Amino acid sequence: MEQVAFIVWRECVEALLVIGILYSWLRASPDGRRGLPWLWGGVGAGLLLAGALALVLLGVASWLSDEGQEWFQALMALVACGLVVQMVVWMRAHGRGLKRELESGAAQQVGGDHWWGLLILVMIAVAREGSETVVFLYGTVLSSQASGDTGAMVLAGLGGFAAALLTFWLLQLGGRVITWRRFFKLSEILLLLLAGALLVSATDRLISLGVLPALMDPVWDTSWLLETEGGLGKVLADFAGYRAYPALSQVLIWLAYWCVVAWLLRRTAAPSPVGRAKATAAV
Repeated sequence: MEQVAFIVWRECVEALLVIGILYSWLRASPDGRRGLPWLWGGVGAGLLLAGALALVLLGVASWLSDEGQEWFQALMALVACGLVVQMVVWMRAHGRGLKRELESGAAQQVGGDHWWGLLILVMIAVAREGSETVVFLYGTVLSSQASGDTGAMVLAGLGGFAAALLTFWLLQLGGRVITWRRFFKLSEILLLLLAGALLVSATDRLISLGVLPALMDPVWDTSWLLETEGGLGKVLADFAGYRAYPALSQVLIWLAYWCVVAWLLRRTAAPSPVGRAKATAAV
């Protein structure tokens, strides 16, 4: 359930950031205030789109056989892993200019009285966060339904949403408690760990389906030191992909994942040729 709370918390904070930026900008001018109903309409439409995606995914799962569901869940875990990494890389590249980009896009719509354009802008932003949440939590939702833990999952989601509201309020205090930079840095690390766990979960299913060779199973057995059934071991299993007795192919794929992530982050952090030229000219 901790995965549910974390994902809902992180995605809701990002959605609240987008909504907060546009809300503050629209309220700053009389013309902008006319767009506030369209802003909330976009929020509602985005939530409806995310909910529709959740129903589609659950409906597809109900039509599949047991083996088909294993394939589908493995695919969804891989897609979720890719989405997490893409989100982290995108935020690293565009995070600093996010406010400027949102306000520029809104200004174009407001300036031409294109209120539908503003609604669509907000709808896409909210639906993006909502759809990512749906994809990330797809496997957890199915497993909770099978084990009868739906109520606990709903409570975890509500707790994550409440934590997101509190976090957003603290961030709006201007860095007296926590800054946006520290928040994104911490959540970036946790998201990348979670993406690694999703990848390992997908390899579990692919090995069980006989698609991915185990090569050596297990490579080691650390169950005597840290079990995955509860406590710290379960937290590490859910958030970092820890396995007490992993297959060699899982270990190799996990290592390859972190090599690719390190390369992507280094590439994103490196200044572009234009940026290097400007820095040289300034010196």
